[in-house]
Amino acid sequence: MKIKIIAIGSIKEEYWRIAIEDYVNRLSLYCKVTIDEIKDEPAPANLPRILQDKIKLKEGTKVLSRIKDKDLVVALDLNGPERDSLTFAKFLESLFIRGNSEIVFVIGGSLGLSDDIRARADEIVTLSKLTFTHQMARVILLEQLFRSFKINRNETYHK
Repeated sequence: MKIKIIAIGSIKEEYWRIAIEDYVNRLSLYCKVTIDEIKDEPAPANLPRILQDKIKLKEGTKVLSRIKDKDLVVALDLNGPERDSLTFAKFLESLFIRGNSEIVFVIGGSLGLSDDIRARADEIVTLSKLTFTHQMARVILLEQLFRSFKINRNETYHK
């Protein structure tokens, strides 16, 4: 089982890098996880909508260039369905049953995902209706993936 996370933007703070590394190590018992960081485009505050769309398109093009045709793509988007941990675990299990070689989770940049990524996505999910930084979203996704494997294997994990 392979999971790839494609994320716009880099992790600047050491404590997030440590948390990410910890969960990637934990997940190595269940699957191979890789993280593909894509440099974000500069997006100053109060950009007109047309410039925001151009930035999202540019970032989206970079993301799509790293996705293979046979990959199963899950886009993280605020407008996706919200799941609790048990439902997310069942959802993850259903993704692996589909038989794709790799499951790719996409975390967009500060402006969100381009329409092209949403169109390519096989599934769209949200981690929460709350807004998180992209660093936090990466850690939360990894934690939920780890929790899902524990749930699906009926292994104990703190609540």
